[in-house]
Amino acid sequence: MSNLFQSSGKMTNYRWMICAMLFFATTINYLDRQVLSLTWPKFIGPEFGWTNDDYGNITAWFSILYAVCMLFAGKFVDWMGTKKGFLWAIGIWSVGACLHAYCGIATSGILAGEWFVNFAEAKEIISHIDDGAMVVSVSVILFISARFVLALGEAGNFPAAIKATAEYFPKKDRAFSTSIFNSGATIGAMIAPASILYIAELWGWEATFIIIGLLGFVWMAFWVFTYKKPDQHPKVNKQELAYIQQDKLTESSVKDETDEKKLPFIRCFRFKQTWAFAFGKFMTDGVWWFYLFWMPKYLQTVFHLEGTAQVLPLTILYTIVMISIYGGWLPSYFISKKGMNPYAGRMRSMLIFAFFPLLALFAQPLGDYSYWLPVIIIGIAAAAHQAWSANIFSTVGDMFPKTAIATITGIGGMAGGLGSFFIQKCAGMLFDYTGKTNMSFLGFRGEPSGYFMIFIFCAVAYLIGWVVMKALVPKYKPVEV
Repeated sequence: MSNLFQSSGKMTNYRWMICAMLFFATTINYLDRQVLSLTWPKFIGPEFGWTNDDYGNITAWFSILYAVCMLFAGKFVDWMGTKKGFLWAIGIWSVGACLHAYCGIATSGILAGEWFVNFAEAKEIISHIDDGAMVVSVSVILFISARFVLALGEAGNFPAAIKATAEYFPKKDRAFSTSIFNSGATIGAMIAPASILYIAELWGWEATFIIIGLLGFVWMAFWVFTYKKPDQHPKVNKQELAYIQQDKLTESSVKDETDEKKLPFIRCFRFKQTWAFAFGKFMTDGVWWFYLFWMPKYLQTVFHLEGTAQVLPLTILYTIVMISIYGGWLPSYFISKKGMNPYAGRMRSMLIFAFFPLLALFAQPLGDYSYWLPVIIIGIAAAAHQAWSANIFSTVGDMFPKTAIATITGIGGMAGGLGSFFIQKCAGMLFDYTGKTNMSFLGFRGEPSGYFMIFIFCAVAYLIGWVVMKALVPKYKPVEV
């Protein structure tokens, strides 16, 4: 953007470049998360002898590690600043993503003493190890270790992205901008089947972790030259800066963020606003992660679709989720057109979105007619989650000062990770139990009955979360430091 354009009196729009960078970071984030869920049913699980419970343990531990890291990631981003914090986060998670590829070689090294082998040789060695239980145990521990590194880095994504959004957008635009960058999760999940499954078929599951992991380092190179705070960026003119800072009462009240009072970490837990945000995340984050981590296995188990046969239904599912981008527009309508304050507008929107996941109650019953019906239903429910997510993230910027946004986002992320831990662990155990016992539940037998039970929870989680949030913070009440 030239200086001539900036001096013409027109407002620059560099904030949308920042939003685009956040979008691509989130896309890469979710591509990295999807590699394991897409490759384990056909490739990794059979190679190491994993059961549903083994995979459930890996995803559950990832969730709990992510939760713990989220608790501190927000504080780390607030301390390091948005630019450096994001660089550290994506650098660490990209290394973690690549480490997954070497878990097979490490398994052959630990159990057979063969360390200096290639991927194909490691597979051959593992296939001849007599103690299958040890192969399962060691491989699961190694994958959990790799996912710890992944979780450590990925925990910084949303605190840094929400902080960047608060720095570059006024309150009335934050839900919409958040919904745009948050749609990167959907895009990542949407393009993952077509890319990851074909890479796995052509070059092996190890190549998927390496190729997808390297994308993060490419993003880092762009971020270094793209990001500065808006009041320091040469591509943000005075008109755009005034627009970004319009929530300030007067120009003289604008202070540099470093001059604002810091909110001590322990004190954050004294506010009902913190607990409202955390409970909403606790109830609903696990639902999204369940869809993300278990849909490939669901299609394989219930409808006998595996490998590249899953590409079209999963792509259609996440294409439907793309309608969630309008979830950020709805509160803007309530705020601008109906005169509601930001919190009231977001809570009204979240209540509307909370009813759509109830469709998940019909996913399993309608699957008897065609697998396309649960694919469409889960796509709509997942879209509602993403719309809900964009708004619940934005409530943090409504309630808390900028210096605490990443910290509060991290606390909420921790709560969401805990919720995901419980649903992932329960899902793995439940699917193995119902499969072994051929358990019956409301007309379904075996593993399908287990999926039906989980879908019931997914359907009602949002309404429960909304009711508790509204009870804790019934009206707009910003936190004063």
